[in-house]
Amino acid sequence: MNAQRLSDRLTRVASYVQLGSIVADIGSDHAYLPCYLIHHQIAKKAVAGEVAKGPYESAQRQVLEEQLDDKIEVRLANGLSAIAQDDLVDTVTIAGMGGPLITTILDQGFEKLKTVNRLILQPNIHAKAIREWAMTNGWNLIAEEILLEEDKIYEILVLERGEMKLSEAQTLLGPFLMEARNEAFYLKWSKESAEWNRILGAIRIAQSSREVQMKKEEIEEKLKIVKEAISK
Repeated sequence: MNAQRLSDRLTRVASYVQLGSIVADIGSDHAYLPCYLIHHQIAKKAVAGEVAKGPYESAQRQVLEEQLDDKIEVRLANGLSAIAQDDLVDTVTIAGMGGPLITTILDQGFEKLKTVNRLILQPNIHAKAIREWAMTNGWNLIAEEILLEEDKIYEILVLERGEMKLSEAQTLLGPFLMEARNEAFYLKWSKESAEWNRILGAIRIAQSSREVQMKKEEIEEKLKIVKEAISK
C-alpha cells in the first residue's frame, strides 16, 4: 500500500469522499488516504491528524515526498483537536480503530464537527457503538459496507446529519448490511456466534450471580438476532 495504491478498505473509504471536499483524516498514520484523495483530485484540501510522534513524522515525510505540502497539513494532535475552525473541514475520516474509540474521539471533539456534514468511519470492531452514537447525536447512516481483506473483516459506515431510529437487530448488524448480506457479513456473524457460544459454555459452569445471568441473557439475545438475520 502507498499513496497511489491504497488497500481495499481504504479505497472503499475514499470512494465515499465527495468531490471538492475538505477532509480531516484522524489517525492518518502515513497520510496515504489524504495523499490519495489529493492525487486523484477528489479532495481539494486535507488535514492529516496524528496523536503519536512517530506516525506524525511518517505522515510529514510522506506528504513532502508526494509534494503535497501545499494541499495537506499534517498536525500532531489528539483526535479532532487536529481541526481548526478556519479549515472549514466538511468531511472527517477515521479508519482502523475500534468503534468505542471512534465514538470517544467524536464525543471529545464534538465542537469541531460544526462545519462537518459527512463522517466516514471504518471501525475494526464494535461498529454497533457507532450506530448507537449516531442515533443519540443527530447523525443518520446513508451507507454501509462490510468487506474481507487479508483474513480480516472490516465495516465502513457513512453518516450525514439527520435523525435515525434503528431496531435492536439493525443496531447490531447494520441496516444496509442486513439487506445485502454478502459473504463477509455471513462470515463475521458466524465467527461472532461461535465465540458467543463458547462464552455461554463457560458461563454455564461459572458460579451463578445476577451479573452472570445478565451476561447470559445478553448473549442469548444477540445469538437470536443473528440467527434470524442469517436464516432469512
